[in-house]
Amino acid sequence: MPLALTRPDLLRSANFIAGRWCDAPAARLAVTDPATGAAITEVPDSGAAEARAALDAAHAAFATWRKVPAKQRAAIIKRWNDLVLAHQDDLGKLISREQGKPLAEGKGEVAYAASYIEWFGEEATRMNGEIIPAPVPGRRMFALREPVGVVAAITPWNFPAAMIARKIAPALAAGCTVVCKPAEDTPLTSLALVLLAHEAGVPPGVLNIVTASREKTPEVVDVWLDDPRVRKITFTGSTPVGKHLARRSADTLKKLSLELGGNAPFIVFDDADVDAAVEGLMAAKFRNGGQTCVCPNRVFVQRAVFDDFAQKLAARVAALQVGPASDPASQIGPMINDRAVEKIERHAQDAVARGAKVLTGGRRLPELGPTYYAPTVLAGADATMACACEETFGPVAPLTVFDGEDEVIAAANDTPFGLAAYFYSRDARRIWRVADALESGIVGVNEGALAAEAAPFGGVKESGYGREGSTHGLDDYLHTKYVCQGQLD
Repeated sequence: MPLALTRPDLLRSANFIAGRWCDAPAARLAVTDPATGAAITEVPDSGAAEARAALDAAHAAFATWRKVPAKQRAAIIKRWNDLVLAHQDDLGKLISREQGKPLAEGKGEVAYAASYIEWFGEEATRMNGEIIPAPVPGRRMFALREPVGVVAAITPWNFPAAMIARKIAPALAAGCTVVCKPAEDTPLTSLALVLLAHEAGVPPGVLNIVTASREKTPEVVDVWLDDPRVRKITFTGSTPVGKHLARRSADTLKKLSLELGGNAPFIVFDDADVDAAVEGLMAAKFRNGGQTCVCPNRVFVQRAVFDDFAQKLAARVAALQVGPASDPASQIGPMINDRAVEKIERHAQDAVARGAKVLTGGRRLPELGPTYYAPTVLAGADATMACACEETFGPVAPLTVFDGEDEVIAAANDTPFGLAAYFYSRDARRIWRVADALESGIVGVNEGALAAEAAPFGGVKESGYGREGSTHGLDDYLHTKYVCQGQLD
């Protein structure tokens, strides 16, 4: 079997509730390898009963976990980090098998996930409050930071290790307990991480995970939305689903962290280092086969450097090796499922029909399998095309020519989304003008790789609110309590 695990028990096929692996319900969900379509295993197709059991366990555990000293919580989280790194190879293989990304990327994601676990383990002991100067004698005033309560985490399929770590680690550090529902396509990595968290000493009930199909997910999540014991929802996924969660959370006024859709611009000015811009786009666009929320979706290149940039980019993209994760030479793996490939193909065909020119790629790769699509560069893209209005979520880079700075800023901001934006320029004055003008929660200046555990990650406009990573990410799992003590004279 390709990508076999050295520790087979990391492959789990049950829910984890109240410190126990639970096989119920009888309904099962197949987890398949996107490279071949072959079944890896089956996991529970859970419903309301399992969601409620997980919540009951998390609610019961919260009273105790919140009182565990921060230093002890930190020690447990750091042990979890050590176990994740110790099993980096196996976890990378699990990611590659269920998600399809090349093995080097799978292992890299594990290291990235661990960086969040380590960071928030360290931050657990730094949740300092404030002593507020009193306006009158005989009084002491304090602002204390406390955990919000039970957190419901709903994670996506494209980064099955990093997304769960980025949500669960700060929750545990803050003293919250967690119920989690991973994406139906990639639950196995999440289950393995929960196993390692349990081995690290996370007490029963503090961390619970239930799996469910796309059809059963609303049944699971509705239990958590309707129950006032869940005090926070953290979600990464589409904007329509995020809006639904916000509406449904209103009745119980839950705290929300929503990292939603993007439509990231990538701007290359005529004073840019063109070679550096090409490499930056390669890093930003083609990581994970273009299946990331911060991938550049619209590439704007100033007219004077357009031909040079397009030629160099097409050559680099044409040289990418496409294949399964089991092939060490692979740089681009399969897309996650048939729906993803159909959307990518529709976007490319729409662009060509509206006048775009294929510089490289632009087709499926049936010789490799039904879920492979060639890395693609399109020239002559414009705002009328589907690829300019919708997230392609695949390895397609559409290039649009522009003439002036004001023109491209207007085009870059002409979207309801505002997650990430990138631009390349060597003009210091332009750098600050453009960074200020872009309507985005994250801006990369002469840099294609943005994410880091110490940096706040999140969007504006319809890309959501709340931040993950950094001290801001920890704040999203805390609330502030004001305490005033009088009669001290």
